Amino acid sequence: MTSGAKPSAVIVDDHEIFRSGVRAELEGLVDVRGDAGSVEEAVRLIVTERPDVVLLDVHMPGGGGVEVIRRVAEERPAQRFLALSVSDAPDDVIAVVRGGARGYVTKTISGPELADAVRRVRDGDAVFSPRLAGFVLDAFAGQLTEAEVDPELDQLTNREREVLRLIARGYLYKEIALELSISPKTVEAHVSAVLRKLQLSNRHELSRWAVERRLVD
Repeated sequence: MTSGAKPSAVIVDDHEIFRSGVRAELEGLVDVRGDAGSVEEAVRLIVTERPDVVLLDVHMPGGGGVEVIRRVAEERPAQRFLALSVSDAPDDVIAVVRGGARGYVTKTISGPELADAVRRVRDGDAVFSPRLAGFVLDAFAGQLTEAEVDPELDQLTNREREVLRLIARGYLYKEIALELSISPKTVEAHVSAVLRKLQLSNRHELSRWAVERRLVD
């Protein structure tokens, strides 16, 4: 897709009136492929429709935006998310960015500005409402240097990192499966993938590797 083409999006928010309003604002500017009001509905819709960008509310019943990102990542790890929320609280901004969102804008944004933000996120940019960018920079300033220069760590998906941290904390496969709401066989597959990528032999070496990189408390 070229950067000039109309981007596609799915809207996720638990308020139907708000979803309708966003659809109306984006009409003619963004190809809205559907909207969802719950985590379960959102995950199904996103996996089916495969939009360029998901416009995602932060607070919803059943785990909110972070849970949507986590579950979609299992099927579509490259899916891009743009948080669209009434909240401008630093904790909300940082949580959803840590979860994997490419940007965060507040619901005071205009329709054309939102369409432009969707287009920019689709094209690979990180987009934030002006005062929110500072929260993110402050939160990640002390971590980016350490994390981003580790090519081994960068090989791992977010889910593989979650499994690695739990392995390092001494969790059994069944316990990890319960913690992450996946099957033990899926846990085993993630561990095998991590061992292969890091060229390690067993979970004890994995634990040592994670501790050396301060991935566990």
